[in-house]
Amino acid sequence: MRAGRRLGIDVGAVRIGVSVCDRDGLLATPVETVKAGEGDLARLAALAAEHEVVEAVVGLPRSLSGSEGPAAVKAREFAGRLARTIRPIPVRLVDERLTTVTATRGLRESGVRGRRSRAVVDQAAAVVILQDALDAERASGRPPGQLSVVDDDGAPHAPVKEFEA
Repeated sequence: MRAGRRLGIDVGAVRIGVSVCDRDGLLATPVETVKAGEGDLARLAALAAEHEVVEAVVGLPRSLSGSEGPAAVKAREFAGRLARTIRPIPVRLVDERLTTVTATRGLRESGVRGRRSRAVVDQAAAVVILQDALDAERASGRPPGQLSVVDDDGAPHAPVKEFEA
């Protein structure tokens, strides 16, 4: 298991859930929900610096069959922009199938419902994304998902598939 704190990110059209893990990569915890749009990348860069992360993990929404739709395209584009913004910190894309469902169920089971649930579900999904990535790395001994690569000119290009979480 690689040492160092990581940022977990659940990208949405309206909100971006953020989580972080401890230096040993054992446990992901919620950090905050960032409003999507103007200033979101700057806020994520500030959080990365504040928490001294060695990597960011962005959820890649896939269908149950594994195919990628418009939301996955947006997540890949966002990961590329984030990689340019926080460079040289690497950004990885990991499969996030059912994370929002898992997060919502966990919140409901802990008694968080309604409006309060909507306010934290993105953070909870970011926790699930990051925790799944940490668990996958611990089990396989390899970094999870795909590295989002940025060219020397700062332009993102297709992620390199290394290992699948």
